[in-house]
Amino acid sequence: MRVLALLACAAAVAAQDLVHKAPPQAGPIALVGGTVHPVSGPPVENGVVLMVEGRLAAVGEGGAPPGVEVIDVKGKHVYPGLIDAHTNLGLVEIGAVRATRDYDEVGEITPEVRACVAVNPDSWLIPVTRSNGVLVFGTFPQGGTVPGRASVMHADGWTWEDMAVRQDAGLVVTWPMPRPRYVPHGAVREDVLAREVAASLQRVRDAFADARAYLDAKAADPSLPADIRWEAMRDVLAGKRPVFFDAQDLDEITTAVEFAAARGLNAVILGGHDAALCADLLKAHDVAVLIANLHRFPKRTDSDFDEAYALPAKLEKAGVRWCLASGERTANVRNLPYAAARAAAYGLPKDAALRGVTLYAARVLGVADTLGSLEPGKSATLIVTDGDPLEVTTRVEMAFIDGRRIDLSNKQTALYEKYKEKYRQLGLIPR
Repeated sequence: MRVLALLACAAAVAAQDLVHKAPPQAGPIALVGGTVHPVSGPPVENGVVLMVEGRLAAVGEGGAPPGVEVIDVKGKHVYPGLIDAHTNLGLVEIGAVRATRDYDEVGEITPEVRACVAVNPDSWLIPVTRSNGVLVFGTFPQGGTVPGRASVMHADGWTWEDMAVRQDAGLVVTWPMPRPRYVPHGAVREDVLAREVAASLQRVRDAFADARAYLDAKAADPSLPADIRWEAMRDVLAGKRPVFFDAQDLDEITTAVEFAAARGLNAVILGGHDAALCADLLKAHDVAVLIANLHRFPKRTDSDFDEAYALPAKLEKAGVRWCLASGERTANVRNLPYAAARAAAYGLPKDAALRGVTLYAARVLGVADTLGSLEPGKSATLIVTDGDPLEVTTRVEMAFIDGRRIDLSNKQTALYEKYKEKYRQLGLIPR
């Protein structure tokens, strides 16, 4: 037992981010001379971005007003911070260590759970992620039929409250397959599978019916005791917050959309591997698709080899609202821009690929009023790069979150400097 306790302590210590959090913006800052990419409009050559009290005061042509700190970014590019719309970032550190996995709450129906509360602001995965331009992320609970509510977080802060952009970004529902899955060699009887499917669907129906009944009863008699589970679904049932239906197959997507339409829910399909097969239905009901895994194999033996890669292009062409998540393990959320680059290589216009991890993601997560593009009045959350952020060779040279300049060092940059010094001392590289 002592050995296990020591190992647990060692894992906790190893998971601590030692980079200082950025202080508030001290005064106005102007980025001058670079190519500004608002995303919501065309690029501006030799542009200026003025940040005042954490907000964008001006974006466009011209110079810096007097009395502000000027940062010359000539030859560089300014983009909004990238947004990974679906991750477990902050909720897991080392997948093999149970003590660091906080994304799965006990119980099947737990709508009262908010992912943000469990986010570890000292995770050493966060600095690595933001060093590649991902400054905002949606963190999602998993496990159970209704595992809780997603949250939108900034990639910097002393506490989860500091990091939270939107504590309640919407309810997550693991939508059941509406028909029994094929099990080879008759390992499980078909009637048993059918009963399990029916029970799973009924659990979802019962949860929404019970929440509606509670809210109706509470409206009729405000003195009734509050139930935090069903109170957590108040905004969802009123259509003020989305429901993220985790659905992949055609049957799952269509039945989830029908379920949402019948109840007036604001639905988002999470995953949506077969979304292109029912694009007309999604467009008719204005249902967005959060594509959560682009780098995957084709779903069926007769599928096109680029089935996954071409999905964003197909949805864009069909007029379906969508955004793109990295779909990577938590440690590799930093690879988000390369998922967008893959989509661009398979038919998606390059400007749309960039919007898929900025403005489109902000819209799906409900934070487009403050994030996702460079426009006056929005949050000064942006990156300065030496090239196109969708290119692997591009370096992020500066990052700002709410106008605060972010330290882009992390464990990997520290190791790089450590071993570079080793080889200098050995005389293998010049001093």
